[in-house]
Amino acid sequence: MLPPFDTMSAIGLVAAAFGFGYLLGSIPFGLLLTRLAGLGDVRSIGSGNIGATNVLRTGNRKLAAATLVADILKGTAAAAIAQRWGVEFAVAAGFGAFIGHLYPVWLNLKGGKGVATFLGVLLAFAWQAALAFAAIWLFVAWLSRYSSLAALVATVSTPIVLFALGLPDIAGMFAVMGALVLWKHKENIQRLRHGTESKIGAKK
Repeated sequence: MLPPFDTMSAIGLVAAAFGFGYLLGSIPFGLLLTRLAGLGDVRSIGSGNIGATNVLRTGNRKLAAATLVADILKGTAAAAIAQRWGVEFAVAAGFGAFIGHLYPVWLNLKGGKGVATFLGVLLAFAWQAALAFAAIWLFVAWLSRYSSLAALVATVSTPIVLFALGLPDIAGMFAVMGALVLWKHKENIQRLRHGTESKIGAKK
């Protein structure tokens, strides 16, 4: 057992890693990029979300792609940088980035729905699972034309994929993150049930 001082120091370092990840994850790239492009506030159109799917509703595909990549990489960067000091720090930083994207302090805790950053954190821990996520998303999106449905199916599938890869501890973290993704998509789930969810490429 570690002495109390060492234990408290470790807790402090893990908290610092979480804080670092949170600050990185809370950068609202979708909002910043659309404003820089002169497209106004992306929160005023479509679903009001700051993520790539809503940025796509501006009609600017390049900007949507840039938002997607940025939101993915901030999750990957947080976990990868913290990984240098140990897995526990990578977990804290990755989870922090995910929470930061969902609840950014700069936007009154009203952020995105977490799918891209979820994928980015996953990429830092298990690239095979990230590829599986992307494949599942693409297949469901192609089949249904619903981005939200594709995201939900891929997210729910991730812990199962991680278990199959022999990563049960990481699978537990992604199960928690997946539950938060489902929560953030509760309105999408209702619209899917009623057939009123917007399809990929729709501007409304």
